[in-house]
Amino acid sequence: MASFRRFLSENRLALLSVAACVVLSAAFLLLFYRTPGTRIGPTQPIAFSHRIHAGVKTISCRFCHPYVDRSLHPGLPAVEKCLFCHQYIIANHPEIQKEHWYFNSGTPTPWRKVFYLPEHVLFNHERHVKQQVQCAHCHGAVETMDRLKSQRFQMGFCVQCHRQRGAPLDCWLACHS
Repeated sequence: MASFRRFLSENRLALLSVAACVVLSAAFLLLFYRTPGTRIGPTQPIAFSHRIHAGVKTISCRFCHPYVDRSLHPGLPAVEKCLFCHQYIIANHPEIQKEHWYFNSGTPTPWRKVFYLPEHVLFNHERHVKQQVQCAHCHGAVETMDRLKSQRFQMGFCVQCHRQRGAPLDCWLACHS
């Protein structure tokens, strides 16, 4: 034990330097991975602003997500849906030119996923729309966001909502596949 104490006292400066490096590295990693900017969703192939479309222009969610009230999945907008308006509105904007490229090449727009559920969960949008659960309850105030924030839904979020609304909690029959 005396030799260990002697080792500590002889190498105090080196040990303090190593400890400081470890603490600073941990703090850097924590700040880097937990800052608000990392909670923004992925960049999309076409810079799309929900703030402009759903907020300023007050376009209904159902216009771009046409299957939300009749399917398990809400549907993602096809490039033809974008060009329905943008064939005439700011048609020469660089982002709109990307839409034209996707349309002319016959390539579906490779939209990137923003909202995530565990693989074993089967979420039915149709049921929730019919029960008049507002989109904002799960997706947030998208009409205020240019770029949607990523979100990974967890069971606690769903259970809390079901309890508040008096909805069934029979997980294996309704949600888990």
